[in-house]
Amino acid sequence: MANRDILAIGASAGGVEALSFLAQNFPRDFPAAVLVTVHLWREGSSYLDEILDRSGPLPAVFASDNERLRKGHIYIAPADRHLIVDDDRLVLGHGSRENNSRPAIDPMMRSAAACCGPRTVGVVLTGTLSDGASGLWAIDQCGGITVVQDPSDAEFSDMPTNALNRLRPDHVVSLTAMPMLLKSLVSQPVGESSPIPDSVKFEVEIARGNSSSIDEMNRIAGLSGFACPDCHGAMWEIKEGELVRYRCHVGHTYAADLMSIALDENLRRALGSALRALEERRALARRLENQSRQSNRLRLASSWASRAEECEKELHAIRNSVRRLDDLAQRGIDNRAAE
Repeated sequence: MANRDILAIGASAGGVEALSFLAQNFPRDFPAAVLVTVHLWREGSSYLDEILDRSGPLPAVFASDNERLRKGHIYIAPADRHLIVDDDRLVLGHGSRENNSRPAIDPMMRSAAACCGPRTVGVVLTGTLSDGASGLWAIDQCGGITVVQDPSDAEFSDMPTNALNRLRPDHVVSLTAMPMLLKSLVSQPVGESSPIPDSVKFEVEIARGNSSSIDEMNRIAGLSGFACPDCHGAMWEIKEGELVRYRCHVGHTYAADLMSIALDENLRRALGSALRALEERRALARRLENQSRQSNRLRLASSWASRAEECEKELHAIRNSVRRLDDLAQRGIDNRAAE
């Protein structure tokens, strides 16, 4: 019987060290293709392929479009592209960012789930926020095996914690215990197939770069009433067990916690624009007040002085709002750190 020959690993902050440890401890005859997505900046060069290639016996490369999958090889999602599994080949998708990232972990895992189902083992390692939770849910729904690094063992616990809060993974282990576990899992016979949720298949196509329509979105989710932080279009609410996500029909996707952060950023930008406009209005009112006084038009000068004072009151209110927003953001960071 075929073994579980697709290993999909997602990591973010602290991920290079964790991935290097795994690569160092994979055996030369590792019987699975290893897919890796780490959040990479669009600009600048990454040497992750060289780092993982030097770390252990398995060759590691940035994936190429239409490249054939081979067991015992590590394929890394390149910057600005989603890594997608399509039968025995890899596709580099140019769909919209997910969780404000491209490459993102969820599209890679969903594609492995849709393509390979019970042949897939999905792993979430150290990282911030919650990318990877939806991908693990898809793998679980399609009959694959799910593994999460123990949050107490992770350098950054957000991603493992959020995965644990949203599904019950098959295994929760420390990084040191993971190489032996993964070797055992990929050597096991393939399990039973499960029906692929329509939403998973649909979102894989969006990650490829295919377009979607409002009617298609209505079939997999309900309107949320929120506007997309990126394109300002309508967003739909997708429920996956305990996980709630938001997606617009353009393709921008956010987990609930990232949606909150993105909306905070939009609000902060809007408040910044309001501050700038009010400061300009106040400065103009003061200038016109001085000009009116110099021309001995005292009634007009008094009118401009009143406008300047109104602008100052509005500026004070908005500055207080910005401070409260910053305090709430810092409180959220402190709460996550405490967890």
